[in-house]
Amino acid sequence: MKDLILGYLENHPGASNTPSALKEGLALDTEDSRVFRDAMDELQDEYLVFFTQKGEFKNREQAGVFEGKISIARNGMGYVDREDRAAVRIEEGDQLDAMDGDIVLVHCQKWQLYGQVIRVITRARTRLIGTYYDKGHGLHLKLDDEKLKDRPFKVILDPSFHPVDGSKVLCEIEKYGGPLTLKVTKVIGHKDDPGVDILSILLDHDINPEFPDEVMEELKAIPDAVSEQETEGRKDLRNEITVTIDGDDSKDFDDAVSCEETEDGWNLKVSIADVSHYVKEGSALDAEALKRGCSTYVTDRVVPMLPHQLSNGICSLNPHVDRLSITCEMHVQKDGTVADYQIYPSVMHSSERMTYANVNRILDGDEELIAKYAHLGNLFTTLTDCADAIRRRRVENGAIEFSSTESKITVDKNGKPLDIRPAERGHAEMVIEDCMIAANVCVANFLKWQDIPAIYRVHEEPSSRRIRDFIKASEIMGHKLIVGRTVFPNELQRYLSSVKDEDEYPVLSMMLLRCMQKAKYDSVCAGHFGLAEEEYLHFTSPIRRYPDLIVHRMLRKYSFEACMDLHERQLDEQKCADYAESSSVRERISQDAEYACDDLKKAQYMSARLGEKYTGIITSVTGFGFYVQLENTVEGLVRITSLDDDYYEYIPERLELCGMASGRVYRVGMPVKISVAAADVYNGKIEFSLYGKNGMIPNKKKAGKKTTAYSQKRQADPSRRKHGRKK
Repeated sequence: MKDLILGYLENHPGASNTPSALKEGLALDTEDSRVFRDAMDELQDEYLVFFTQKGEFKNREQAGVFEGKISIARNGMGYVDREDRAAVRIEEGDQLDAMDGDIVLVHCQKWQLYGQVIRVITRARTRLIGTYYDKGHGLHLKLDDEKLKDRPFKVILDPSFHPVDGSKVLCEIEKYGGPLTLKVTKVIGHKDDPGVDILSILLDHDINPEFPDEVMEELKAIPDAVSEQETEGRKDLRNEITVTIDGDDSKDFDDAVSCEETEDGWNLKVSIADVSHYVKEGSALDAEALKRGCSTYVTDRVVPMLPHQLSNGICSLNPHVDRLSITCEMHVQKDGTVADYQIYPSVMHSSERMTYANVNRILDGDEELIAKYAHLGNLFTTLTDCADAIRRRRVENGAIEFSSTESKITVDKNGKPLDIRPAERGHAEMVIEDCMIAANVCVANFLKWQDIPAIYRVHEEPSSRRIRDFIKASEIMGHKLIVGRTVFPNELQRYLSSVKDEDEYPVLSMMLLRCMQKAKYDSVCAGHFGLAEEEYLHFTSPIRRYPDLIVHRMLRKYSFEACMDLHERQLDEQKCADYAESSSVRERISQDAEYACDDLKKAQYMSARLGEKYTGIITSVTGFGFYVQLENTVEGLVRITSLDDDYYEYIPERLELCGMASGRVYRVGMPVKISVAAADVYNGKIEFSLYGKNGMIPNKKKAGKKTTAYSQKRQADPSRRKHGRKK
């Protein structure tokens, strides 16, 4: 009945859908009246149907109601993004008790700019971090989140708790409405103790480094070596040359590769740790892995999805020991096409634990390392040739390659940042990435066409509004992007290739990346836009991602063990849908924690460099200033109030600040000279100020540069003129 009602409302948007008209339209008889009434009550309780003042029923879209995530600025104004429309503004009095990051229902008609929160659907925060300070008249708790500095709250304390000045505590939110009601549940430590800053961020994001007792108890029953009995029914790969290739600091190895050249290409094997053999459905280990969703990698530590005894032990493809695995064996042709593949349970024996750094040196001809690993033969050149062919084919199909802006932050034993620089990405890193993507595509293809329940990695095409905004910004920087009504990944790929040698390329790549939809997990295979693949999932990291573990479990159950129970299949399809949603949420939380830790360490690093001068590039412009990114990836704000040589006005359609008297312009993509003005360590915020002649750097580009269909240099704008200074 609920489906009938929703379907009728959707198909009759202009009708006067009063209760009687709706019953008549649905051709309901008297016996259906009670079912109709109950269904309508449920739909209204679920905020799927609304009863208007005119006495008519409307669905969400007709009533001007939509779901979204609210972002609340420091001034208290809330914003909720709308697809292909400007974000809705929500004033403080119309936010109910919503907090920054909550998923809310908003009432706002299409033509309106301001709306109201009518319901909070999902809470982003269930806990907060605070610090006790002695202001001279007793200890007071101050919440670390600066967006909550003006929000009233009260604290419930256990009588045995005696805080001291500088105590950092974890608080559970007991009540959201009115003043926040907080209960102190844990003392994290003193704010100045080493590691407490990172631990506070982790706990604030509900990421607990410690595992429950029942999980640790289960570990006692898991062996630390593979028995011959466990290898039965598996393909034996122990005599093949197979290696893991990871970072220098890695301790959990969940993927290994081997490669042999054939007459028409290569035989590539990607073997992945068979974590599903040890983490059984319904176990405490499985429940905790689902709760965590993924491992979290922050500046100075890893919070694993599985305990270290598993992730670094029996589940890790450590060198020179037998390990259980699941292998995707691919026949790759010379043009990079995967002509055929097999997926099977296996047992392997890693020949060596290799690092990206050493493999890159081998590929560069390091004679000492080549001699040291001579027993591996020509594995690395063969593997590189195969992976390079795979990448060329993927790029030909339209996969987009974005410029990486990840940071490598080096800290000492106390967590003090010593150095920050862009993370290096050599040929070896790309080789492993290509091999893993190829395996993920094959497994996704297999599960989809075998109709096996699974969790897919989905990346939808960008919204037309975001692409329009990017096209405008790109043209302002002198580069033209031409796309049709439907955006195809190869169009964006060709555009990025055309500007790769331009000074603005890092900013353009970053801005285009921000236009993309966030990838997510889904039980429905909907394709991956960025990789230009119709089928894609995550199979290669079951130690650190729960969806990969589920993919392994479904392969085992329905392929290796050939389960034919239709009821079981239906149950697993629903489980996969639930797991996908949960994993997407946990992934975002983990990423937020990683970003927050990076911001904290960057602020700490720059706080010791106040007054130092750098050159950077403007990455975004707002009404309150513009952000500048330095070569070391640190980003800071130049406030408009610090530009005291003129009155500057923000011109959103040109993404620039323009001086009303001088005509001086600061726009996205422009290089500037800055000095470090301030660094707020506790909130991870950095501020810059311009130095020299208004921070300007002379344009060194040569005149008369050739243009292409995707790159056209901007000519002088005759419409821009100087304005008198505003009084």
